[in-house]
Amino acid sequence: MIKIFQNTVFYSFALLFVQFGIAQKKNEKIRTEEVNVVKSYTPTISDAFKIKETPSLNDEVNSVKETVKYSIFSFPVASTFTPSKGGAESVEKEELGRFYKSYATLGAGNYGTINAELFVTQDLNSEEYVAGMFRHLSSQGGIKGVDLDNAFYDTSLDLTYGAEAKELSWNVNLGYQNQIYNWYGLPTAFMNLISPTIKTSLINSIDPRQVYNTIALDSKIEFNESILEAASFRFAHFSDAFGSSENRFYAKPSFKFNAFGKEIKLNAIVDYLGGQLDENYTKTNLNPIEYRFTNFGISPSYELEKDDWTMRLGVGMYYSLGGKSSTNKMYFYPQVSASHKVVGDLMIFYAGAEGGLDQNSYLNFVDQNPFLSPTSIISPTDRKYDVFAGLKGKLAATISYNIRGSFSNEKNKALFKSNDFSAELTNQPYAFGNSLQVVFDRVKTARLFGEIKADLSEALRFGANGTIAFYNTESQKEAWNLPAIQLNANVDYTINSKWYAGADVFFVGSRKDLQINRDMAYIQIYPPVYNNAPTTLKSFVDLNAHLSYKHSARLTGFLKANNIANQSYQKWLNYPVQGFQIILGANYKFDF
Repeated sequence: MIKIFQNTVFYSFALLFVQFGIAQKKNEKIRTEEVNVVKSYTPTISDAFKIKETPSLNDEVNSVKETVKYSIFSFPVASTFTPSKGGAESVEKEELGRFYKSYATLGAGNYGTINAELFVTQDLNSEEYVAGMFRHLSSQGGIKGVDLDNAFYDTSLDLTYGAEAKELSWNVNLGYQNQIYNWYGLPTAFMNLISPTIKTSLINSIDPRQVYNTIALDSKIEFNESILEAASFRFAHFSDAFGSSENRFYAKPSFKFNAFGKEIKLNAIVDYLGGQLDENYTKTNLNPIEYRFTNFGISPSYELEKDDWTMRLGVGMYYSLGGKSSTNKMYFYPQVSASHKVVGDLMIFYAGAEGGLDQNSYLNFVDQNPFLSPTSIISPTDRKYDVFAGLKGKLAATISYNIRGSFSNEKNKALFKSNDFSAELTNQPYAFGNSLQVVFDRVKTARLFGEIKADLSEALRFGANGTIAFYNTESQKEAWNLPAIQLNANVDYTINSKWYAGADVFFVGSRKDLQINRDMAYIQIYPPVYNNAPTTLKSFVDLNAHLSYKHSARLTGFLKANNIANQSYQKWLNYPVQGFQIILGANYKFDF
């Protein structure tokens, strides 16, 4: 059809062309011509022109397009194609080691050191369990240049009963701890001023032994679906061999609920502390010295998230009820923080301001320094604010960092300071300048902290951190026994499936302490002025290492070396530490 149409159009144009040519020759005479047709016209493709698919129409009325409906007549077709089943790529499974619920550890070393641990646990049913923990660490002393007994013993026993259910999990723990230490830190410089005969007689008369006993009952409850998220309780009775005793009870519930369209978190605390001391340092009191504080506190807060910012807004409110109504006081503290992702997880900026009322106790002070005299008055610390800002993130996938600067203002901050010296034979065994006391002062601290952690490989891990601090005191001459610089580093290396090794090193900068010679014989020799200048304790480095060999899934042997540099540094004034220490032992895992 297309070819016939093309031929028709061609002949029509040819006819019009011929007629037009004849009409132009009006003056010529018409003659008869004889035309001989040799071959009929055969058009080719190149002679045709393309017809537009949608030609333009000049008709005044366009015909309406008919709506064409399509329908598909579908019917099932049987397929003989059967796809082959895909198989997962085989992965070499790593054999999981068996998990043992109980273990025993025993080690021994020089200085007569014994280190023992025993932990056992047993499931009563699918939810309930019981557990027990025994710990013992002791040394027979032997520090060079020390005249008094410097052995120590630390033994504890804990029994636990707990349950883990769908709605909640809880446990209750009953513990007992016995600690024996000796006030062996006699001030050598002052003792050397005494005649050798009196010095020997004085040393032989001193029994530097101090005994601490702690009985504690504590419990913790966690709820899965409840406004009350968790709660912890603790009661502890602490006493020593010189008539001092202390009771402390606290309850710390935490809540989570919705209010005003926000999720509110509320932490609360009730903290009671009461104790008494038989004597003060100079034995001038007629009645026991008592102290008593009850602190009530609540800290509501909620979080906001906007763009890359996360903020926590809150406030801390405390009411402290002292032994006398004059000491009752209300405290308010900021509890705000914010973080911003500057470059995703690579760099996160954070800042905030926090504060709180910290309940100090004789037990907590002894945990930090067992060489305290049982004569220190206890008081809570008012942390008015701690303003901080920093950057944290990742330098690489396995390397993280944290840089933080802060400024804090603390009222009644506890500082450890040496007691003064005297050589009276009637002194208590801690009153020869061989013990420390607790003094309180307002301390403002500017601190810069930096930390880096790296998993260099699956077998090698490294971490390091450091702190630089500047202290400003109100009434004390110095921030006693607080170092300006502290550095720590550790490394753990898995040699192979059997051998493991690690090391840690820490550096503590110089500290200041003050001890005055108040012995009457010394004052008579050097009247009327005697030395009251602060003493600088030298900085020190302590290097420790450990090596373990896994003989089997149950039995592992270990070797520990402490103070490898064999430095006889003083952690507290007149208290040198043990030199190079080595402990060899083993750990055995088992089930009942």
